[in-house]
Amino acid sequence: MGAREVGLPDVVGSGSLPSRVTIWEVGARDGLQNESVVVPVSVKLEFLARLASAGLSVLEATSFVHPKWVPQLADAAELLAGLSPVPGVVYPVLVPNERGLDRAIEAGVSHIAIFASATETFASRNLNRTLDSQFEMFEPTVARALAAGMDVRGYVSMCFGDPWEGAVARSQVVAVGERLLEMGCSQLSLGDTIGVATPGQVESLLEGFRDVSSLAVHFHDTYGQALSNTLAALRCGVTTVDSSAGGLGGCPYAESATGNLATEDLVWMLDGLGIETGVDLDALVATSAWMAEQLGRPSPSRVVRALTK
Repeated sequence: MGAREVGLPDVVGSGSLPSRVTIWEVGARDGLQNESVVVPVSVKLEFLARLASAGLSVLEATSFVHPKWVPQLADAAELLAGLSPVPGVVYPVLVPNERGLDRAIEAGVSHIAIFASATETFASRNLNRTLDSQFEMFEPTVARALAAGMDVRGYVSMCFGDPWEGAVARSQVVAVGERLLEMGCSQLSLGDTIGVATPGQVESLLEGFRDVSSLAVHFHDTYGQALSNTLAALRCGVTTVDSSAGGLGGCPYAESATGNLATEDLVWMLDGLGIETGVDLDALVATSAWMAEQLGRPSPSRVVRALTK
């Protein structure tokens, strides 16, 4: 049964919202990296193909993180070698450092992302760096990527709360983010890694940046706030939202981080608001239901569950 058959509410727009939103789909990377089992490359490739067929135009494919830290993505080179790119779809890859960049260049990648921390403790635990010295790792990576003609995205984690430090000062997040933008990142994704943010916090943080046009948001749904936080970000002018098909994912370095905002839940809301995404919701739901079968457990997405009963 599809979305239209169950009666998707009438499309009713709301003021001060964008007419179109780009969904940055992270299920194949951020979603699968947190699974307890390693998903076969053949399944990952079919997952990416199905997501592209559903109309998603940005599919973060994998990561060149050391296999010791993220064994679920140890097959990154094999995956990219077997990928059949769909015209009009981009396949960014996360790289942690210059070694990861070397592998990305060898694989012919055109879009990369780097991963920074907004807090001292997470920088230490995740990057083995201090808050300030993490940039010593990013600067040559970004410079070389830009010289190679790559597009570079910057992630900033723990933007709204840190499980070890608690509240995170807005000025600290903005300082990290602006530094990445000045380094040459074309876009900055602000991450609520443990899902503690509320809409007022989102508005406050976005107001701290000089220009929201280069910002994206990445919410986890630990406390059920991901959609409300997304709507707050859209009202502030953000037009790129990260999400994960079926709500897959978390963060392997922060135990309190649960699943990402489910792409289906996001599309349901955006469809109802009359905001274009280019995504076929029924095809997307079918894809996430299929992946849930591969993983042997139900999808956490409420829309997937509602449309596959």
